[in-house]
Parts: sequence; C-alpha cells; structure tokens
Amino acid sequence: MISIDILNQTKKIFSPAGILARKLADYESRPGQLAMAEGLASILQEDDRCDDITDMGRTLAVEAETGIGKTLAYLVPAVLSRQKIIVSTGTLNLQDQILNKEIPFIRKYIDPELSALCVKGRQNYLCLYRWKQFFSTSRPSLFNTGRELDEMRDWLRESRTGDRAELDWLEDNSPLWREVSATSSQCLGGNCPEGEACFLNRLRKKAVRSRLLIVNHHLFFSDLALRRFGFAEVLPRYESVIFDEAHHLENVATRYFGSSFSHYQVIDLVKDLDKMAADRIPSKKIDKTVQLARSLAFQADHFVKIFPGEMGRFPLAEMLEKTADWKKEIKDLKERIIALGRQLEVMAHADEIWNVFIRRCDELLVNLSATAEEGSSSYVYWFERRRKTVALTASPIEIATDLQESLYPQVKSVIFTSATLTTGSKFTYLFDRLGLDSRTETLTLPTPFDYKNRTLLYIPENRFPLPASPAFFRAVQERTAEILQLSKGRALLLFTSIRAMEQMRDFLEDQFPYPLLVQGSAPRAALLEKFQQDTHSVLLAVASFWEGVNVPGETLSCVIIDKLPFEVPSDPVIMARMNKIKEEGGNPFFDFQIPRAILSLRQGVGRLMRCATDQGLLAIMDVRLFAKQYGRLFLKSLPESPIVRDIDEVAKFFDMEGKYSASTPVRPNHPTHI
Repeated sequence: MISIDILNQTKKIFSPAGILARKLADYESRPGQLAMAEGLASILQEDDRCDDITDMGRTLAVEAETGIGKTLAYLVPAVLSRQKIIVSTGTLNLQDQILNKEIPFIRKYIDPELSALCVKGRQNYLCLYRWKQFFSTSRPSLFNTGRELDEMRDWLRESRTGDRAELDWLEDNSPLWREVSATSSQCLGGNCPEGEACFLNRLRKKAVRSRLLIVNHHLFFSDLALRRFGFAEVLPRYESVIFDEAHHLENVATRYFGSSFSHYQVIDLVKDLDKMAADRIPSKKIDKTVQLARSLAFQADHFVKIFPGEMGRFPLAEMLEKTADWKKEIKDLKERIIALGRQLEVMAHADEIWNVFIRRCDELLVNLSATAEEGSSSYVYWFERRRKTVALTASPIEIATDLQESLYPQVKSVIFTSATLTTGSKFTYLFDRLGLDSRTETLTLPTPFDYKNRTLLYIPENRFPLPASPAFFRAVQERTAEILQLSKGRALLLFTSIRAMEQMRDFLEDQFPYPLLVQGSAPRAALLEKFQQDTHSVLLAVASFWEGVNVPGETLSCVIIDKLPFEVPSDPVIMARMNKIKEEGGNPFFDFQIPRAILSLRQGVGRLMRCATDQGLLAIMDVRLFAKQYGRLFLKSLPESPIVRDIDEVAKFFDMEGKYSASTPVRPNHPTHI
C-alpha cells in the first residue's frame, strides 16, 4: 500500500544510517524529527481511514520546538506522498530557504523528478506593462540616480521570474519598485499587451504543473478568500496544506476574511487614471474622466478630514456617534465612485483597457458599503487613522467557521506546525481559534537543546516594581544596564512598546560602552547583519524582532524582555473577541489574553538558543511571574532553564561562562524550581 511505502521510506531516510545522515553535512539523527516525519507520513497517507471523514480532511497539529529540524520533517513525507501540496510559511525568508536549500537537496537525493515552485504575492514581481509605461513617460527623471534604472534594465534582460528577491541591492521601500510592481488593482488581465511575456502568467502555468508549491500565509488566505467569495483563484487546486509558523494564522486570515476601504485606495486609483489619460490622445471623454476622478479624490480628502487627528485603531461606533452627517458623507463618496464608474463604462466601449478601472471602482463601492455601517454581529467595524490616510475595516470576530467551511472539507489533510502552538502544554487555544475538533491529532516535540545546563532564567526579586508602578521603567533601565555590563553587551533587548525601547536607548546611550543598534535606525536585515558581526553590540527591538531572529553563537548570549507581552485590550478586534468570549460565558483574560501573551513570550525567549552549542541568559523583568497567580501559567510554558532572582547569580553565571568553551555546559549552581 502507498501508506506503508511512505512510512517505511520516511523511517529509512531519517534513520542514523539514512540518506540525511550520509549526505547532509553536520546532520544528527534526532528522535523528535523522526517522530514528526512519521506523524506527517501517517496523516498524508491514502488508506481506507480517509473514507470515515466526510465533512473534514485529516488534521494534525505539531509543536516542534527549536532544534527539531521541522522543515525537513514535513518536506520529506510531503514529497514522498506525491500529492499536490501547498507549504504555507509566515515569512518570505523561510520560503526562499526552502526553495534554495531544502528543495535542491531533496531533488538530488530523494526525488529527482520533484517539481517545486515558490509563489509569492503579486507585489513581489515586476509588471512588464508598468515598466514600459514608466519609461514612456517623464517619470524616470523623478529619480535622482540612474544606477537603479540601469541595474534593473540589465537584470530584466536575464531574469526568468521577475522576482524582486533577485535584486539584493534594492531597498525594502524602494519608490522605483512601487512604480513597476504587479499589483492586483492595476493588472489589465486579458487586455494587457504584455500578457504572453507576463512573469505572473508564466508563474501560474508553472504552478499548475508543480507538485509542491511554497507560498506565504498572506498569499494563501488571499487566494482562499477569493475562492470563498466566488472570484478567480490565484493558486491552482491542491490536495493538502502544511502551515509552518502556524501561530500566525488567525491574524492573517482575519485580514483576508474581512473587508477594507481606505482613502489611499481612492488616491491610488485616481493617480493611475491620470497616468492612463496622459498616455491617450486628448479628447472630451478623456477630460471628463479625469475631471470625475479628481472630483472623487477631492471628496476622499474631505472624508479623511472628518476623522479625529489621533493616530491608531478605534471602533467605528465612536465615529457614528460623533458624526451627525455620517450617512451623507458616505452617500456623497459613493455617488462620486458611481459617477466615475459610469464614465469608465463609456470609455470601455471604445477601448477595453479601461475595464480594469471599472473593476476597481466596483471594489471600492463594495468595500465602502461593507465597512461604513455596522451590518453584522459577526464582524467588528473599526477605523484606523494613519499619518496621511484613513482606513475603514470590517473584521470577522471569529475565523473558525470560515475555515470549517472553506478549507477543511476541501482538502485531504491540513498540518499545522510551529515552535509555539501550546500554552501550558495544551493545544486548547489553537483548537478554539482555528475551529479544530477532537479528531485533530497532536504531537508535542520538546527542544533537544540543553536549557537546564546551558541557560539561566533571571526574574527580579519580589520588591522590584510591578509594570503598573511609575517606578517600573526606571527600574528596568537600571537593572538592564547592570546585566549588560555583566554580559559585556552581546544582547537582544525586546520591548512591548516603541516608547519603552526609545527610553531605554536614551538611558543607555551616554553611559554604555558597547554599540547600540535600534530598530528603525536601519533596515531589519542590515541591523541583524551588524549585530551578528559585532560580538559585543546590543540590539533593541519591538514587534517583528520577537521572532524570526536567528543569530547563533556568542553574539546573542543574552535576551532581556521588559515585561509580559499582553496586547492592548483597547484594540477594536481584540476587544470584540474578548467581549464575545465573555458573552459566551468564558473568561477573556484566561481564555484569550493569557494564551496570546504566552505564545508571544515563548517566541521572544526562543531567540536565545539557536544551536546546540549556544548558551546564555534569559531575563524577564516582570515580577508578575511570581506575584500573580497566572504567572505560573507562563512559567510552565517556558524552557526548563534554572531560575534565579538574585543579580549576583547572574554575575556568577557570566563569570563561569568565560571559563568554559562553547561546547561545555555552564551548569548554574543555585536554580529555583517551579
């Protein structure tokens, strides 16, 4: 049977004498990796048990902590299954790693016929039509240097993908790339004169022929939402899905299962219409189109001005209460969109190229209608004020039902994996949020790294101020400076707010002898590279740096976290989810806030040990871990590091560290056990 073949082949490949051990440099056979691979092989097998599941494909949740080697553990059985499989990741970096590192190895030693393809969102590919339009106007002269243009032109002569990842010199927020990338709203579809040469069209054809597709969560749920609402699909049909970094799924799916309307979308449409009109022979119809477009832009600008100036995310109900003529404002905006759409229909009778703008007007109208009124109790309606724009959004309060209807019944199997899926050793939170039931199989695979002997967890003494105290920030700053002197820099400092990070920077700047690297002062990749190269530097960061930072070795010998990462409960989506849990008789704090904070904390703590020879200090400057009853839930979810609460023990730890090689355990002497 196929199932026996997959399982047996998997066992052989991961055995101490298997292909991986013989062909992969520095490979060590790990029981956890084999257990995960066997679990995947069992789920992906095609046998009679699949007939018993009529309303939902087979599901498996695997928590594989750092050092398990989960990427190969899911890729090998996926390839052996010979199914059409989507691997969805949380980041583009992991996509590139899979395609450029793991896939070539698998193709060389396991399956020479494997067809695998990395598919990214449209904005990652160059649009040939927009590129040529860009050069046919005066816009190239807006750029100060011709070097980027020349290098991009040279690249296009050789590139077979149009993927911006090939341009390692291109800045993250390159204004040039925004001018020439392939955004969905600007795609001409079948009317595009570059359709045959289009990088995206060629990519789609390759995707149909490929057995393994590597995407990110944003693209996957964008495609799933299109399928759900009956629109054309981005990805070809697939049999099974593997979600890596699955702890991100609820947040990403929420974005795509909702609706959004923004002032920026209107201005972007008007700007593109202006460009299109400028490329056409002048006429009264063209002039009328431009006039109506600019009238819409004027109305959108007026719409932005009725919102409060404070930046942030707020419930829409606040605007509905404070704005007496809200309905009139929405009506006026809709009328301008409708008028422009009708004029574009007139234009499209003579030239089909205008159809793309009709579609964009229709989308604006639909999204405005869906977000401007509180129409469904299943959604939370909110607005976000940014520096120069305002966005209205309707987000689903729960995504579980959406997944149960649009994903699980449509595929043979769905696998969820991450280093952090459980809270308090249980999958309850994940199951509740993603709509999984008791048929979902689970695996919990602890890290093989020796946290007991190679790390220390420091939590300040009981008299240390609580986060709510006015003295907290100063106490954290002073104690952090003490620790950094003992560690001689070599630290990643993680904060729960930009304000706390900036205050720490200001505190350390004048008195600290080691280089300080601060998030926002340079691109993420440049900061991490500098941090890696300068052994005694200190990196201060928030948000995205809590995960995805992989810096093995002495450079990262200390991770300091300012406090437990509870989310701001005033966020409209968080507030709505907490209210729903309360309405259903649950406890929002224990059922929602604590599990989310635990998962974030585990991600942050996971930055310390990236390989078996790493060692160092974890410091969490929040005494609620001992002062509050719920602190035990956090401690239970952390690695088995010995706990100390005396700064002198930290001094002894770093003193001992200097007497041992990287391969020798530090062995703390006075741990506190929980």
